[in-house]
Amino acid sequence: MPEPKITEDLIASHGLSPDEYDRILDIIGREPTFTELGIFSAMWNEHCSYKSSKLHLKKLPTTGPQVICGPGENAGVVDIGDGQAVVFKMESHNHPSYIEPYQGAATGVGGILRDVFTMGARPIASMNALSFGEPDHPKTRQLVHGVVEGIGGYGNAFGVPCAGGEVRFDPAYNGNCLVNAFAAGLAVADKIFYSAASGIGMPVVYLGAKTGRDGVGGATMASAEFDDTIEEKRPTVQVGDPFTEKRLMEATLELMRTGAVISIQDMGAAGLTCSAVEMGDKGGLGVKLNLNAVPVREEKMTAYEMMLSESQERMLMVLNPDLEAEAKAVFDKWDLDFAIVGETIADDRFIIEHDGTVKADLPLSKLSSEAPEYDRPWVPTPAAEPLADVPAIDPIDGLKALLASPNYAAKQWVFEQYDTMVMADSARTPGLGAGIMRVHGTDKALAFTSDVTPRYVKANPVMGGKQAVAEAYRNLTAVGAKPLATTDNLNFGNPEKPEIMGQFVGALDGIGQACTALDMPIVSGNVSLYNETDGTGILPTPTIGAVGLIDHPDDIIAGDVREGHVALLIGTCGGHLGQSALLAEVFGRTDGDAPHVDLDAEKRNGEFIRANRHLINACTDLSDGGLALAAFELAEAAGVGVWIDASEMGSFFGEDQARYLVACSFDKAEALMIAAGQADVPIVSVGKFSGDTVWMGNSSAPLAELSTLYRSSFENTFA
Repeated sequence: MPEPKITEDLIASHGLSPDEYDRILDIIGREPTFTELGIFSAMWNEHCSYKSSKLHLKKLPTTGPQVICGPGENAGVVDIGDGQAVVFKMESHNHPSYIEPYQGAATGVGGILRDVFTMGARPIASMNALSFGEPDHPKTRQLVHGVVEGIGGYGNAFGVPCAGGEVRFDPAYNGNCLVNAFAAGLAVADKIFYSAASGIGMPVVYLGAKTGRDGVGGATMASAEFDDTIEEKRPTVQVGDPFTEKRLMEATLELMRTGAVISIQDMGAAGLTCSAVEMGDKGGLGVKLNLNAVPVREEKMTAYEMMLSESQERMLMVLNPDLEAEAKAVFDKWDLDFAIVGETIADDRFIIEHDGTVKADLPLSKLSSEAPEYDRPWVPTPAAEPLADVPAIDPIDGLKALLASPNYAAKQWVFEQYDTMVMADSARTPGLGAGIMRVHGTDKALAFTSDVTPRYVKANPVMGGKQAVAEAYRNLTAVGAKPLATTDNLNFGNPEKPEIMGQFVGALDGIGQACTALDMPIVSGNVSLYNETDGTGILPTPTIGAVGLIDHPDDIIAGDVREGHVALLIGTCGGHLGQSALLAEVFGRTDGDAPHVDLDAEKRNGEFIRANRHLINACTDLSDGGLALAAFELAEAAGVGVWIDASEMGSFFGEDQARYLVACSFDKAEALMIAAGQADVPIVSVGKFSGDTVWMGNSSAPLAELSTLYRSSFENTFA
């Protein structure tokens, strides 16, 4: 079959600008073949090349004494002591999940799990951060069901526990949901596997499932806005098989123990193309592939289709040839494909042969390291207007409005569809604060959280970026964990719009400042741009995934509130209501500035909590909904009433940062207040936990009534 003629329309359909195509002509000195055009398109799209973000990502802090491997590999690696490491990353599967919710979300889970076990780590935890449109939008219900079922279907079958995550709703996501998937695994610190190829003439081996036509062009689709042709993009969504992935993980980890692996790379975005190019480029080598050796499950696949397929559950490896028989025996045992499909070469070339014909012959380093890098024009987000007067509202009515909202109602309908206990190391499951997983066979545990408040980021990108990291820090601290490091998933609209690029630059500035101040370097991550439909962008949503370490079970703060416990507020209350949950849910307003983030106060207050954890029975950070929502959630989880002694709206619902609500006995409260005075940490008694009624000042409601509202609102909306 003759290859298509290279036309302006064909170039544009591959997401390449005229200037980028001219650059291709300059690099290769001729017109590309159709397969070569597809390869350049895959490697130079936003999703793979980070061409709009790379310049600014370089500003993030990525190193520290705890960091074994920072950004650039399949996942980040952090030392947790005793010769062990935690390996983790977060990535987006936004566009595929909007087009085909079940498979889009499922393959997002599959892809992030492969990123972890490709490094030699066995996955121990997953999380997901989900953003949907208005609950009553005609597509939202379908998306919620499909995405949640896809995450559960893949993760449960694979056998990895869900440690937590987020679910939010806002009209800005009506045309473009966000599905951010996180995974973490445990590895031996000095047995991490990397992707840089080494050695000339080494076999390049294809591992796992067969290649089909699903996902062809998926990376390019993920780097474009949506419009009314969205249904035509359905074939670019991959199809996942979690049972094959489980076998692939076991085979890969067993293979690594043989010593046969020189380097290894997950086949994710852009499939065989991206994995081969990245391995060669990182190792300073060329790669030659023979596509006739690639295992396929469909007839008459072209070189273009095989190179750009994003079929799931596949890996690419550079093999020690002396151990080929041992390596093949492992994959034969697990009934997975093992095929030598090429070799490393000394020349800087990427050579693709199919049916005896050279389909591509390109300078390999130009595909990766020489991809375009843009300094997009950007404008700072204007300073927010001062907050207009907020009408007075009965605090119980305000609390009820929050509890009735799918944003703040209990999410058990979601979490109960995920396996949270598989492997039997879950010490704290989703539903309230950070999740905790025991490190099997040790006294240690790891805590996991995912955080961002998009309305803050839109109002004030720098402060919103800081706040996302600070809230992650607080969530880890609130369970007694020392924050170690972070991963990010930077979801934004079209970077070619200066105001959107300004949001991105500002948020990264804030994230970088917070990660530096709080000793939480970014060790991995993902950028997802062009999250727009018909020119309307999402809220800027730079999700922060964070991991913390707990040295001993006695250090966990995970006790329940008890009758008679004192409620102590740590941190300063300024009554900040700008961009607050109360403002959005009760008054339908998104005005005012984001709350100020004092990073010195965040660190001081967090260190105080961890240093005095023996005096604390239960703890939660204050964020959305302020003191009122935090107090209710602690009380509801324990089935004990609460009285909060306050009178001002800002005292109940203000979202000032660097704050925690602590519950403990009277004696321990007295000791804690003395310690806080010595540490110059603000602390005040704000009430007590008692009875079966929730009191907000002089207003009250039965705990049972509020609990029913809290537990049923989400399910009534979506189940």
